[in-house]
Amino acid sequence: MYTIGYDLGSSSVKVALVDTNRNKTIGVVSEPQGEMGIKAPRLDWAEQDPEMWWKYLCRATKRLLAETKIDSKKIKALGISYQMHGLVVLDAKGQLIRDSIIWCDSRAVTIGAKAAEELGVSLYGSKLLNAPGNFTASKLKWVKENEQENYKKVAHYMLPGDYIAYRLSGEISTTINGLSEGMLWDYQEKKPATWLLDHFNIDTGLTPQLVDNFANQGTVTQTAADATGLPPHIPIRYRAGDQPNNAFALNVLKPGEVAATGGTSGVLFAVTDRDTSNEFSRVNHFAHVNYTKTNPRIGTLLCINGAGIQYSWLKKTTQIESFNEMNALARQVNVGSEQLINLPFGNGSERMLNNQNIGAHFCNLNLNTHTQAHLCRAALEGIAFAFYYGMEIMKEDGLNAQIVRAGNDNLFQSEVLTSTLATLLGQPIEIYNTTGAVGAAKAAAFDKDELEVFSENKTSADKVEEIMPKKEVSPYFDAYENWKSIVEQKLNNTV
Repeated sequence: MYTIGYDLGSSSVKVALVDTNRNKTIGVVSEPQGEMGIKAPRLDWAEQDPEMWWKYLCRATKRLLAETKIDSKKIKALGISYQMHGLVVLDAKGQLIRDSIIWCDSRAVTIGAKAAEELGVSLYGSKLLNAPGNFTASKLKWVKENEQENYKKVAHYMLPGDYIAYRLSGEISTTINGLSEGMLWDYQEKKPATWLLDHFNIDTGLTPQLVDNFANQGTVTQTAADATGLPPHIPIRYRAGDQPNNAFALNVLKPGEVAATGGTSGVLFAVTDRDTSNEFSRVNHFAHVNYTKTNPRIGTLLCINGAGIQYSWLKKTTQIESFNEMNALARQVNVGSEQLINLPFGNGSERMLNNQNIGAHFCNLNLNTHTQAHLCRAALEGIAFAFYYGMEIMKEDGLNAQIVRAGNDNLFQSEVLTSTLATLLGQPIEIYNTTGAVGAAKAAAFDKDELEVFSENKTSADKVEEIMPKKEVSPYFDAYENWKSIVEQKLNNTV
């Protein structure tokens, strides 16, 4: 049995083909060959054309089928992973009204902050487990306030993954997971948070129908089959945001387990079975893929917007040939980068910094001492320090990380980053050979009631290595404290 997994990121669309009978990945392709563009018509705005996502998904699917040469009639199910928190709006004919306002767009920060003040923490804290923030609901409110002609046309709002499911199946729907990502799931009442839409004076009828994330969510239409090269009638059997999906791929399903991701953004996703929290602003709490109304599994998510995008910027700016070369240069420099400090916060407002945008910085640059190698190490250390800063926030909220797992891709291919983070955490980081697209493909073969069996029986066959903490920890903590002091000075506007 073959399944296909789609992973819609902000930089590319990845597609994976998996033989689920043998638990074997047959092929993975990515489109475009470079990176998808992000439109930034104003400072702190970020938009993408969903038609671009669809174009690259179709191109990648055709490539995958051609390169693997498998009989496409043997593909039994599709799974979808997608960039979280974005807003897509369609008219009554199912046509796009405007570009998607994506996850790293900061324009709705003040709308979310105003709603939080008006609603009060006792309401949003107990029901949403989050402040309204800069998420899908607030972005829709921004459209209503600032693009009245566009808003009049809106018949459906949805998240990016819902749009991909719609283009494949022709059916408009969303999931509990998706609503939770948009701040539109009421954990207390266990139903859509229509009261928040009422507060924003938004028609609750715009909310798509709910489908389970492990269920038949529609089948591939003939139109989609012609565009992708897939046979018609293949069912979509899974849909989840990229971070819950990444956690599934890493078998992070139980309380105490943490998934780490280092792509465009850096993310920690820690699983808990409690439905309360004391931290509603700097971290977020979303329904995990194995969340049910009777057995809640919540993923506490910490996001660093400016992680991989910063490392990519540094590569382009220095014109170093590859990330492997950058990682090798970084290893030549001692811990602490000889006082060169990097703050990796240059991609919009940072939730973990109370939605402040302090920008990206290289501090203490010495023109006589520091080289490209120092820049590379400082950048990686800055990202690792930001991860640990976030873990301290999680600990304050009562979370206890027992296992940390990461995929063998992007930033976690760097020994400097992984060993720095493992040393600060005081525990190993397990590295697995998996990706979001592969996770989505594997998930498409499951029913929700099979997840516990999957979690118990999953072997360590995909495990690549285990990064152990360094024995000499003081240089790492000294460097971290120096970094943290600069962050706090920036937050307090003292530097």
